[in-house]
Amino acid sequence: MSAYVIPTDAPEGDGTFAWNSTTLILVELKCGDVTGLGYTYSHKAAALLARDLIDKAVAGSDPFDTNAIFMKMRYEQRNYGREGVAATALSAVDVALWDLKAKLMGQPLVRALGQMRDSVPAYGSGGFTTYTDAQLQEQLSGWVEQGIPRVKMKIGTHPEEDLHRVAVAREAIGDDAELFVDANGAYSRKQAMGFAKKFSEDYRVTWFEEPVSSDDLAGLCLLRTEGPSGMDIAAGEYGFTAMYLQRMLDAQAVDVLQADATRCGGVTGFIDVAALCDAHPLPMSAHCAPALHTHLACAARPLRHVEYFHDHVRIERMFFDGFREPMQGALHPDLSRPGLGIAFKHKDAEQFRVDI
Repeated sequence: MSAYVIPTDAPEGDGTFAWNSTTLILVELKCGDVTGLGYTYSHKAAALLARDLIDKAVAGSDPFDTNAIFMKMRYEQRNYGREGVAATALSAVDVALWDLKAKLMGQPLVRALGQMRDSVPAYGSGGFTTYTDAQLQEQLSGWVEQGIPRVKMKIGTHPEEDLHRVAVAREAIGDDAELFVDANGAYSRKQAMGFAKKFSEDYRVTWFEEPVSSDDLAGLCLLRTEGPSGMDIAAGEYGFTAMYLQRMLDAQAVDVLQADATRCGGVTGFIDVAALCDAHPLPMSAHCAPALHTHLACAARPLRHVEYFHDHVRIERMFFDGFREPMQGALHPDLSRPGLGIAFKHKDAEQFRVDI
């Protein structure tokens, strides 16, 4: 286990938080001469918890027993909780197990899971509230020029500026690209409803993510049922367990459920969430960590797209050999390499490593 604190390339912020660095937690598991790789974006404390889980629930196990190991890790978390940082630790270990399992099979992870599609649509994500208008336009238009026909921006830090910023974004990407907005739960219900109507009518916004807190299921449901037609309400990125996301589905709170394998239980947890969405039925979207989610997304039946998040793209491009750029707006898993198809560049990342 190791932790790396990587500075952002510019100050980043959304409707409820701001940051200038991102912490990557890396887990590597060995079986003979084969190494499985897993990772999450979390606090460095997750590395300590991951080590504890490996010592108590993983070491000495058969790497093909992923379900049994998953449940052992859940049991070990009982007295300190299984959400938050603990969930990210478990997620990183579970991803490493699945990467190891697929490598031992000599198969790409998507093949081991059962491939559904050859590629998955991506959407460019960033547009931080800390950006100037020029930075916002440059980033969003750059994705469109790259062939990604859908982009997302952050809103909510200064609500009085949001209509202007969305107008600036629409101008930059033209009429044909889809425009998504993400408030990260910054608005009240009435605020969110007012903005939803303006965003839809004036700027053709088709995706409104966390217009209110993701814990306000009644508020999300209100936006979903009473908001503009043609605008999807999305949430779920902070779901650390399938049970949490099940409650969101039961409340009819979203049009699209987001799931993040670096938080919701790794590959095993992501498969569980995909099954929930498939049963309702409801589409799902993979949140951030594109190098990890490409294989999972190509195996999940109800998957709509993967978030090509600027911060994680930059980190994964820097430190993962095998990172793949989107082609014609879609991400393609590398079928020529086993597992996730990526390897960590330890020497390149060493300067960012922190003690745990």
